Amino acid sequence: MGTVFRADQVGSLLRPAALLRAREAYASGALPEESLRAEEDAAILGALEGQRRVGLGVFTDGEFRRGSWITDMAEAVEGFVPHSRPVHWYGPGGGTEPSTSRVVGGRLRRRRRLTEREVPFLARHAPGPYKVTLPAPSNFYVVGWQQGLTDAVYDTRSEMMEDVVRILREEVESLIAEGVPYVQLDAPYYGSFIDERERQRLRDAGVDPDRALLEVVAADDACVQGLSREGVVLALHVCRGNSRSRWLAEGAYDPIAEPLLGTVSVDAFLLEYDSPRAGGFAPLRFLPADKTAVLGLVTTKEPGLESRDDLLRRIDEANRYVPLDRLALSPQCGFASVAAGNLISEDDQWRKLELVVETARAVWG
Repeated sequence: MGTVFRADQVGSLLRPAALLRAREAYASGALPEESLRAEEDAAILGALEGQRRVGLGVFTDGEFRRGSWITDMAEAVEGFVPHSRPVHWYGPGGGTEPSTSRVVGGRLRRRRRLTEREVPFLARHAPGPYKVTLPAPSNFYVVGWQQGLTDAVYDTRSEMMEDVVRILREEVESLIAEGVPYVQLDAPYYGSFIDERERQRLRDAGVDPDRALLEVVAADDACVQGLSREGVVLALHVCRGNSRSRWLAEGAYDPIAEPLLGTVSVDAFLLEYDSPRAGGFAPLRFLPADKTAVLGLVTTKEPGLESRDDLLRRIDEANRYVPLDRLALSPQCGFASVAAGNLISEDDQWRKLELVVETARAVWG
């Protein structure tokens, strides 16, 4: 088991207003790229200082150089086309809209490293161990395939996934070689195998959800299986969608817990547990003895601050299934999986991260 960060975080942070304005100006052609990069740098330095101030032990750049958590894949890899699969959101302003990810319309070939614009700056300026996030292969099985387009270049989803896994594994290998201390794969589309509404959408698309679950678990494992673990934490973040305080799926982890927790060769699973939509902690009984469950008990979707006593009670509930030394605490997801961010303020964000740190210290010292 690798290093355990008892007070963890998922990755994205709310973009400052100045950065959002700069990105809009760049998109319209009114701001040169070097000026946008300077705004990103300044915003990241501010975010790193905020994380240091609240006492976090692992740092991120807030994903400030991305349009959304998944967009670097299409920007760095040839074969994606400007089409998106519809996704069905629940919560404030919910409804059907295009995903921020693109679908595959050509053979996938890496043009550049996904994170080459992020790691050097973060490595120079992070006050301590830092985390780099990547989309897990499993996402593309669900939203990367469009009938009538992707099947013109790949005979099956499985064939497409071979290239997805190869590209992402090469990225993880490069990050490890660079000395990145924490690499996290983000995997929100496991919700498609939990929520019966999403399972039915898969069936309507001709996909057997039970068989597909085993395939995507194997793909995520193939991305990290057998890699060197010395000096690096590998993690998988499983959520149910996070955009403007909305979500994609509901339901307990029971349908996916045993194959997922028992198969994917990571050190830690970051799991959403901030609302009754996630069910109880009993599925954690499938967590292997050499892995950590990071409990996402603090919500990033609403501004209200959780009670520390309630967090302590819920950690105690999880401890019935997993020893305390294999548990940690985090928010359930990032604060801005898409650049627009969730419907909370930056002050709310920092208070929530500070609560994570204070609660973790109360439990683990």
